[in-house]
Amino acid sequence: MDRAIAEKTITIILTEIHRRLDEAARIAKAAEACALAGSIAEGVTVSMDIEQIIYETGRLQDVASLLNRLSRE
Repeated sequence: MDRAIAEKTITIILTEIHRRLDEAARIAKAAEACALAGSIAEGVTVSMDIEQIIYETGRLQDVASLLNRLSRE
């Protein structure tokens, strides 16, 4: 695998991970605000959107790691 192409792809993936984790942080902040305002159930409902983001972010990390390994062979 061409190392330069892999590095460019890994950079794009890491940027996407950063974007998604920023989104998760915003959701967590909104969930916290709900809880602090006394709407615990609403806070939990809002926070449930984080689960899919974390899952997808984990898969993106897996791909970045795999590409990194393959490009060094």
